[in-house]
Amino acid sequence: MIIREASFLSSNTQVAACPAPDRPEYAFIGRSNVGKSSLINMLTGRLGLAKTSSTPGKTQVINHFNINNEWYLVDLPGYGYAKVSKSSRADWGKMINAYLTKRENLTCVCVLLDSRHAPQAVDLEFMEKLGEAGVPFIMIFTKTDKQSTSQTKALLADYLTKMGETWDELPRHFVTSAETGLGRDEVLDFITEINRQVAADAASA
Repeated sequence: MIIREASFLSSNTQVAACPAPDRPEYAFIGRSNVGKSSLINMLTGRLGLAKTSSTPGKTQVINHFNINNEWYLVDLPGYGYAKVSKSSRADWGKMINAYLTKRENLTCVCVLLDSRHAPQAVDLEFMEKLGEAGVPFIMIFTKTDKQSTSQTKALLADYLTKMGETWDELPRHFVTSAETGLGRDEVLDFITEINRQVAADAASA
């Protein structure tokens, strides 16, 4: 996929206020400081499209981006640790849950996971909730440039083994680096593939 257009559309706290659900939508989410904004900028080839910060919890709203006038990329608030009040985290939780369960054109959730860490309970629980709700998702492992390839492979194997304890069929996964561009083509090819499926399903409906 060639990214010809990547522009910010809107920020919202209510699902009803989001852009018209007239195209496939891919939502990116992960624990605070997982490298979400950097990954979005790498995928779109637009430095600064998503605002990066060393402060966890920077994203506090549902951010929509228009990609090629064909699909929406959505930057969701992170979950887990953030230097905000418990009430704010509770509000984010409600907002994210409403989005994930009510957004009718949500095509896939891209769950970002730091490749340097063993499986974290908060990530496993989040993906379990997606599965229970029937929300399609993939796993995207980030920050692989921060360690050796062998370390990444070992941690990835541990992660998939842990997932296999509760999942009959593992979700697709991708290995990425915002610094080197690793995984960019694979993730965008996946989105292209799913967009074609959505279009074919719509045509045959």
